[in-house]
Amino acid sequence: MVREALDVKIVNAREEHVPFIAWVQLTAFRSHMEKGLWDFFIDGSEEDTLRFLEALATTEAKHWCSYQDFIIAEVDGTPAAAMTGYFEAEVALDQGIAEACAKLGMTQDDMNAGWGRAASIVNVAPPHIDGAWITENVATKPEFRRRGLVDRLLAENIARGRAKGATVGEVAVFIGNDNAQKAYEKIGYEPAEETLHPDFEAVYKCPGVRQLRRGL
Repeated sequence: MVREALDVKIVNAREEHVPFIAWVQLTAFRSHMEKGLWDFFIDGSEEDTLRFLEALATTEAKHWCSYQDFIIAEVDGTPAAAMTGYFEAEVALDQGIAEACAKLGMTQDDMNAGWGRAASIVNVAPPHIDGAWITENVATKPEFRRRGLVDRLLAENIARGRAKGATVGEVAVFIGNDNAQKAYEKIGYEPAEETLHPDFEAVYKCPGVRQLRRGL
């Protein structure tokens, strides 16, 4: 079958993309699992979780969920895939979460309860090399998968990390997400460490995280 040629552009995320960025973050952390970090943190409907992620993407505090640092693959003008890249020292996620919760009228007790449900994920947070350019929040809309969009985004993201002075790139996958790992290995990432924890597995039904690394 001949596939119709598509107009694909890699663009910086704009404020109008925030609902899509929220979906990307929800989907990326679900990975191949039934529920991910944000499902457990909010513990409500998918609409509730997406509303929170939109608030998180637009906080004044900058972190790896801020929409401004995402790049998006648009297909014929439609946002189809996205990812972000960052240095670890740039993140302030705790501040961002507190700000997003406040925006939505969530109390400190609500936030504490959310972390109580979700926090076992910190037990499998992968170690990072100093100065590594970290790829995060990668997802593609189902109807646009297997069209090479992630490959194009990765090429752009790697180029941006290199331009910022990074010599090492890192990306983590939840163990069991073999398709994602193969996509990264195809462009030179190699498995480096695995971080496992029984508390994480008990909640997320996944043994842990595998860190992949490559030179830039």
